[in-house]
This record gives sequence, structure tokens and C-alpha cells, in this order.
Amino acid sequence: MTKLLLFVKHRLPALWRVIEWLNALLFSVLHQTSLRRESERCFREFTLDGYTFRSLTPDDLDGLFGLLDRQRSGRLDYFRPHGYSRRSLRRVTKDPAFLMFGVFFDDELVGYFFLRCFWNRKCFVGRLIDEPHERKGIGRVMNKILYNTAWRSGFRCFTTVSKDNALVLRSHKGNPAAHIREELPNDYLLIEFIRPSTWPG
Repeated sequence: MTKLLLFVKHRLPALWRVIEWLNALLFSVLHQTSLRRESERCFREFTLDGYTFRSLTPDDLDGLFGLLDRQRSGRLDYFRPHGYSRRSLRRVTKDPAFLMFGVFFDDELVGYFFLRCFWNRKCFVGRLIDEPHERKGIGRVMNKILYNTAWRSGFRCFTTVSKDNALVLRSHKGNPAAHIREELPNDYLLIEFIRPSTWPG
């Protein structure tokens, strides 16, 4: 199913827009409230001194655009969950099945992470941390918020990673929740995150 959806997304954009519209409708009716509730619970439970983790709103679009725009060449090569124009970001904020979260330091957006949800209780995660704030523990908190929001809501949690993205593959090797499920076209891997018995939640 994942391979089929990726094919439609990249080769049949008109059909993909219809699928996204239908998914957003079904998700908003079936799951939106529970995932929003769990994400707010996770923001309170998983924290990091000096940083604030919360849902993004349309008022945060300029900050998100700035975060994406200031990334140096190459840092976004494998991070393309949506378009990066203000118009594209505004469209994503209107999709109830795309839960957008941010990390703030002194009121500046320094991290972006998300759950791309589907009505059949599957979701995909992604995250980006501004380079000056890497290696400070932000990624671990992001993961706990993302995974536990999904798991506690009864969702399976996935990501896709390019085999050429050595940095992310290395980080997943040390992640006890990460399990490779299958190989996808164009040298990508489908990874599922399953709660280890040692994790909170």
C-alpha cells in the first residue's frame, strides 16, 4: 500500500489531491480530537529546559518559513514533506490530518516536527532542528512526543528514509523503537517505530 501511495503522490498529483482531501475529511471525523488531546498531554510530559514544545498555528507560519529558508544548502535534500513557499505552508496548516509542531527558544522557532496522519490509523513522522540547536537533546524529546502521540492514539508510526541519508540512518540504528519494514523504490526504506518495553507511555 505504501508503494502505491508513493507512486500516486509523485506521478499522479491530481489524484493525490483527491486522496488527501478524502483522508482529511475521514481523519477529522474519526481521529482528530484524540490525537490533538494526546499531543497536548505529551507536550506537558516530555520537556527540555530552555525550550518550549507546542502545536503550530497559522500565526507561526512566518517563523516556520524563516526556519526552512535559513537552512544551508543540502540540509533539506531529504526533508520534503510539503512545499516550502508561504502558500504551501498555509495550505498544510489547513489540513487536519497534518499535525505540525514546533520547538521554540526565546520565542524563536528552532525546530519543526510533524505527524502526517491517515484515517486507517497509520502516520508518518518527520523532524528538522536548526543547526545551532542540534545535539542538545531536542531530537529525543521530539521523538517521544511524536511516537507517544501516535501510540497512545492507537496509530502505527512510520517514516521513510533514503539509503543515501547516512546521518539519519545512523541515528535510527541507535533508536530502539526503529524497525525496518521494507525497501521502497528509489533506494528508500520504510521504518516503523514500535514502543520498546523500556520506554515511558
